[in-house]
This record gives sequence, structure tokens and C-alpha cells, in this order.
Amino acid sequence: MTTNSSVEGKQNLVIMGRKTWFSIPEKNRPLKDRINIVLSRDLKEPPQGAHFLAKSLDDALKLTEQPELANKVDMVWIVGGSSVYKEAMNKPGHLRLFVTRVMHEFESDTFFPEIDLEKYKLLPDASRYLQLQEASLWQI
Repeated sequence: MTTNSSVEGKQNLVIMGRKTWFSIPEKNRPLKDRINIVLSRDLKEPPQGAHFLAKSLDDALKLTEQPELANKVDMVWIVGGSSVYKEAMNKPGHLRLFVTRVMHEFESDTFFPEIDLEKYKLLPDASRYLQLQEASLWQI
């Protein structure tokens, strides 16, 4: 879903926190066919394979406006972790949430932020995004 650009000659861009980056198996980093930005206040340079490093979500979003990226990026995707999701969900502007419900219980210590149903509505065209898993599409 995050791989396919809808604009010829452009790529999608993914933004993720440092822990999310390192949770991806090394053989799958960077996420293929996407521009990868890693967020970290502590790292001094992008981790091996990452295209860019930013100190904050705001800094990463500003990077997308720079000439180096502005003409190359189609869509910006936030791919984790939970604090990055939460920050993005609290920003003004157009935001779509692609939510996959995993129908199994797992021991975990990190969770997706609560979705404010006053702020988001379920889109009727969500079915065009559905894959094999059960998913819901919400938008501000």
C-alpha cells in the first residue's frame, strides 16, 4: 500500500521512529521503492540504509518541502511507532488512517493511539484499499 505511487515518476515517502526502523529486519531496510526518513533525537546521521534523518516529525515534514524532495514525493506515510502516529493524528490537515485489525491476541507493550471518532469518520470507499486482512479507513 505504501509502495505504490499514484503519480508517474514520483515515490511515496515513509516516516518512522528509530525503534520502528530497527524493528524491520535488516534485509528489508530501507523499505523498498520508498524514500525512508527515520526520526531520532539521539542519532547524528541516518542509520545505514535510511535516506534521511530528522529530529522530529515537524523536521521530517519540512524536509519534504525542500527542493531535493518536493518534486520527488507523491504521498507521505507515517509507519510508526505509536508516539509518531499520535503526533501525526494531532496535527491539522488532511490525514487518512489505514487501520488493520489483527484478529488474534498477542502479548504487547505498544499500541496504536485511540481514534477520536468525533474527529475521524469511516470512509465509504474503504473497500478499494482492503487487502487480505480486515481493514478500516478513517479520515478527518
